[in-house]
Amino acid sequence: MADITALNTVYNHFMTTYAPNGTNSRYDTHKKSELRGVYNSIVKMNKESPLFLLDNSDEAKEFAVGIKEGSRELKNVISSLSVDGDELLSKKSVSSSNPDVATASYIGEVGEEDSAPNIDIEVKKLATTQQNTGNFLPPNEMGLRPDTYSFDIRSRDLDYEFQFNINENDTNRSIEEKLARLVNKSNIGLEASVVEENGRIALKLESVETGSNIEGKPLFVVSDDKTSKTTGAVDYFGLNQTTQENSNSLFLLNGEERSTYANQFTVEKTYELHLNGISKEGEAVNIGLKTDVESLTENVTHLIEGYNSFLNKAASYLDKQPQTGKLLGEMSNISNLYGNELEAIGVNIAEDGRMTLDKSLLTQTAQEEDAGERFKTMQSFARNILNKTNQISLNPMAYTEKTVVAYKNPGKNFATPYITSNYSGMMFSSYC
Repeated sequence: MADITALNTVYNHFMTTYAPNGTNSRYDTHKKSELRGVYNSIVKMNKESPLFLLDNSDEAKEFAVGIKEGSRELKNVISSLSVDGDELLSKKSVSSSNPDVATASYIGEVGEEDSAPNIDIEVKKLATTQQNTGNFLPPNEMGLRPDTYSFDIRSRDLDYEFQFNINENDTNRSIEEKLARLVNKSNIGLEASVVEENGRIALKLESVETGSNIEGKPLFVVSDDKTSKTTGAVDYFGLNQTTQENSNSLFLLNGEERSTYANQFTVEKTYELHLNGISKEGEAVNIGLKTDVESLTENVTHLIEGYNSFLNKAASYLDKQPQTGKLLGEMSNISNLYGNELEAIGVNIAEDGRMTLDKSLLTQTAQEEDAGERFKTMQSFARNILNKTNQISLNPMAYTEKTVVAYKNPGKNFATPYITSNYSGMMFSSYC
């Protein structure tokens, strides 16, 4: 159990430090066959890899982890624009008459887009998280005596005890920042931060989840009534003060009142709705599918944004990691293969490899009779980029500075976890 807890802590640090927005998407889940394919690829890669010494600097570690996460993000962008992971750039886009209030994505069956209904939604109230904001205290003072303190948090029907030390020179700021890190790394469904107001600071605890059950119970409770170490921290910092109660959303869906625990939910197995704001009184938001031309234009736009974002992230390492140039060169080689064909449909490639979109030309091309044939170039480009992101994800070490020590005997070698062990070790090294 201790090993699992340590691994969870390392993974949480990895996700909050390197992963895009600190979140995963549904495209990070895989079938058994896909995982088996990844495993077989890793075995083959390790079997042929020479032994090498790595640059062990913090910059090299951040580069390897960052590039892998960047490739994962680009892969997820391409996957999100596809139908069943096969027909690239064919996903139907959903229109919203007021995106500030509600947006949606199509999750219905392939081929049933024509029967997807339009829906009207009027948002009365958003689902809210629970927030506890503590006492606002002078940042450079400390009202608790030096000792080992602890408090308990009950979250997701489980109890967790947090212990911390207050030393002679500690201040309210240093302790609250320590507690925020402690809670955030624990992965118990809470997010902690230090907020400031009029020169004073307070520790803010907020639930990740939203909504309220029938009993109306809070999503978490903080106390030190039965804790194992010195008490008093909860009252001093005000950790048990609820300043926002968790509640459900409230809205009218096609005129019928509905309520949900979260601001994201599905409707009729056709749309995944996201509630973003409150509607004006009597003003409903209309949700429906966009035309093929609008959907295609939006898909290409998102692909270009994701591609440019990856190049920008990779280019940010150029000064400290020379091998980044190799990666950027490989990406440019892929885009240059399709340069003339992409330009003909409105996608232009700059000298630095980044892409720009001529939406008017793209829209005009999408309306022509041979649009399907002409856009096969864009689909082929996306497929090649998808393959490249898979390669980068499997072996980000290919783009790090390293010294080859020995080559394996061709045809008489065996699989080892050498490369993946090096990469995994970087996550632990960055945490420890």
